[in-house]
Amino acid sequence: MAFLTVLDILMMVLGGAGLVYQGVCVAMSLFSKPVRFPDAPMDRRYAVLISARNERNVIGNLIDSIRAQTYPSALIDIWLVADNCTDDTADVVRAKGCHVIERHNTEQIGKGYALTYLLGRMIDMGVSDDYDAYFVFDADNKLDRHYFEEMNKAFQSGFRILTSYRNSVNLADNWVSSGSALWFIRESRFLNNSRMLFGSSCHVGGTGFMFSREVMKRNKGWKFHLLTEDLEFTMDSVLHGDRIGYCGTAILYDEQPVTFKQSWRQRLRWSKGFLQVFRYYGPSLIRRAVRERDFSAVDFTLLLCPFTVLAGVRLVIGYLFAAFGFVTWMSQVQTMVNWVSGIVTGMLVMMGLVALTIVVERDRIGATNKELVAYVLSFPIYMLSYVPISFQAVFSKAQWKPIAHKGA
Repeated sequence: MAFLTVLDILMMVLGGAGLVYQGVCVAMSLFSKPVRFPDAPMDRRYAVLISARNERNVIGNLIDSIRAQTYPSALIDIWLVADNCTDDTADVVRAKGCHVIERHNTEQIGKGYALTYLLGRMIDMGVSDDYDAYFVFDADNKLDRHYFEEMNKAFQSGFRILTSYRNSVNLADNWVSSGSALWFIRESRFLNNSRMLFGSSCHVGGTGFMFSREVMKRNKGWKFHLLTEDLEFTMDSVLHGDRIGYCGTAILYDEQPVTFKQSWRQRLRWSKGFLQVFRYYGPSLIRRAVRERDFSAVDFTLLLCPFTVLAGVRLVIGYLFAAFGFVTWMSQVQTMVNWVSGIVTGMLVMMGLVALTIVVERDRIGATNKELVAYVLSFPIYMLSYVPISFQAVFSKAQWKPIAHKGA
């Protein structure tokens, strides 16, 4: 049937475009010098925004790493929202001389709502205009001691929104933490780095990013509450014409989930969040890509494209057509065989890409060579688990839930 053929061609074109783009990004990143920002005076004042829920075990590490920066500590104020905490996170942070706002709301749950509350209180207190820009970190993060100095260079070069290099404190714990950590390192090295070289906009991750006072005022604080509020913020900024920058010399260390159950739950939320963002922002991105020939809009349309939904629709329609005799069962079985073959090929490509990531980023990855070989071999398992997760995201009601951190 022509309809099935159109769906097959659409999926092939979109998938092929995504693979070609990934290949171009890898080549560009390997053979071009990364963007470096000129030295800048360390005279801007920054606010650090942290949303924390029962994070007493790890929050001190982040605060200490902020206080140990080469950037003047007097120009960095730390603001933490203790979001529905049942431990003494607030007291621990106050004892370290930081600003603490406590929030108790069991109806509006999630980091997005917590940041809205925190910035709203800062605006009401009349202190929000004291800062040139705002950094967002998760409580389990640690920072390289030059982090603020490097981000300040990029900010003073003209970027109003910036993201940074996302590394991990516990990549070597097991195959689960390594899968997540290598995914983020790959994104930093081969995607955001290449986007800077292309002159397009980068993707803000859930932590380790900053935005200017002007952006904060435009958004009247923080207005993003979908399950992936960072992705929502990225799409909104691209639609406003902002070019989001990437500073690869500013290194953040994140703690990854170590159990498969935690990882599944986290990635289910991300997958559901991607569907939400595509629903609300996808049509506008497509219009911007067509009307204004904005490459960033094209890039993020491919990023958000719900291949799982398309595949599910194609599968159901194909078998319905076969049941009514419009097409043969054998043709649909052959389609499934082709899909499985494509998935296997894709996993092999991803395994090669993560191996390449390890080779070029070896100096920044804390693991033995033996461990890294094992993690390359296990990476396809981590990625294949996205298939059932993506299908579950279509039908489930994923919610934001905290992940316990041990303070690696």
